[in-house]
Amino acid sequence: MACFKLNPTSFALAAAVAVILAVAAPRPAAGASAHLHVYMHDVMGDSAMMVVRGPRGNFGNTVVMDDVLTEGTSASSAAVGRAQGQYIVASSKGGFELMVTMNVVLTSGAYAGSSVTVMGRDDTGVAVRELAVVGGTGQFRMAKGYVLWKTVRPDLLELDIYVNP
Repeated sequence: MACFKLNPTSFALAAAVAVILAVAAPRPAAGASAHLHVYMHDVMGDSAMMVVRGPRGNFGNTVVMDDVLTEGTSASSAAVGRAQGQYIVASSKGGFELMVTMNVVLTSGAYAGSSVTVMGRDDTGVAVRELAVVGGTGQFRMAKGYVLWKTVRPDLLELDIYVNP
């Protein structure tokens, strides 16, 4: 069995690098959580495009999106980021249930430059749906949480994102 020894200089250098890496990425205070309230403008044919048409009915239809996120319901409200990802019609039994995977990329405000990764089932027949936050970047690196997702109208969704970094 091999045994490795660090000389004091190497140990000090490794410790310094570890401290720099731990401090380099700003994050909310330990145990702090964030609540983001945004509106997602999912405009088919503009910021959302169907890239696969399923073989029977809607089942398998796949849409790729790069939707603007705003502070308010109006498309002219202040933009705060983008919702980039895809959704697939995953129900073959007549419902309109989607499998959603997306990154909520924040471009303004306190979390600009960070993102939240969202994944889950969107049963469009339910008024409020819950999707999972499965990770993130920047201030939300390794985040967990959930998104409450409501349809305001066919091209507009209201998202309440609760993140525990």
